[in-house]
Parts: sequence; C-alpha cells; structure tokens
Amino acid sequence: QVRLVESGGGLVQTGGSLRLSCTVSGLSFGNYAMGWFRQAPGKERIIVASISWSGASTVYADFVKGRFTISRDNAKNTVSLQMNSLTPEDTAVYYCAAVRNAAYNPPTLRSEFNYWGQGTQVTVSS
Repeated sequence: QVRLVESGGGLVQTGGSLRLSCTVSGLSFGNYAMGWFRQAPGKERIIVASISWSGASTVYADFVKGRFTISRDNAKNTVSLQMNSLTPEDTAVYYCAAVRNAAYNPPTLRSEFNYWGQGTQVTVSS
C-alpha cells in the first residue's frame, strides 16, 4: 500500500518559515519524481515545486522562487519543502505527490502525479 504522509504545517506569522516533510512508503522511492502542490480555499490545486528522482533537477512556481526549496533524501524516503519569507498568500493546504518517472526534469502538471498525501495546512497570519 502506497502512503504519503505530510507533516510540518502550522500557523506562522508573515516573514516566518516552515519546513514541510513528506514520508513515503510502499513504493521504490528512488524511482519516483516528487512534487509539492497547494490548494487555497476556493482555488485549484497548483504546483509549488517538483524534484526529479535523483534530486538533480528541481522546478519551482514563479511565486515561490527564491523563497522555497525542495529537497529529497532517497535513503530516508522523504521529500521536504523549506518555506521562507512566508506571506498570507501562501496560506493553503500543501500536498505531497509522487509519480514514477525517470526523466532528468521532473513533471509539473497535477495530472502527471498519481499518488497523493492527505495534505497539511499552512496558515500565515498578517
């Protein structure tokens, strides 16, 4: 059974930082590209960042470039999202996602990912 479990969400003030983690089980983690998505109330789920199976290639949404960093530890089956300089616009439920993918560049479309976590709430107060 494939499981993706997010952790690290919470309430933070504007300008603060949070580190999200996603622990994966039930699949060969090193063969999977990983992504972080977010969904704000009343809005679509959108890509935040993705990382290739090896970690060599990362892609970021324009609105998080320079503030967020995605990383992975294939030995621990985890992917993380370090979020700095948070603003109220970053408030959303954040989801971890996985797809078996051997390409150098990771996918970025929601439809390309086939395993999802339950999400973790991030709230940034002004």
